[in-house]
Amino acid sequence: VQLQAFGGGLVQAGGSLRLSCVGSTLSLGTYAMGWFRQAPGKEREFVAAVNWRGGLTHYADSVKGRFTISRDAAKNTVYLQMSTLKPEDTAVYFCAARSFNIATIVSEYNTWGQGTQFTVSS
Repeated sequence: VQLQAFGGGLVQAGGSLRLSCVGSTLSLGTYAMGWFRQAPGKEREFVAAVNWRGGLTHYADSVKGRFTISRDAAKNTVYLQMSTLKPEDTAVYFCAARSFNIATIVSEYNTWGQGTQFTVSS
């Protein structure tokens, strides 16, 4: 497994949670990283992405202002800090990698982690 996502669980609405994506056998240094989520019965959707340098980020409108994506090169890890969580944020969250530049479409990422589930209770 090249990417491993961690940090799921149960959180109350309005709370915060941080997800981590570790490059277990993949050095993330030259990859743009994205977070996607998939709720039951729905298609996988884009959440956030950061370019390979870490200086450019992009967010889905639904999470803008509440979620922050960041990366730590020394730890070979990408984070998704989530706050002001809502029940509609409940999903399985996946991290993914692609070369260099940000993308928002599932098919443009070629390496995926296994997903981590979290639930926001109302």
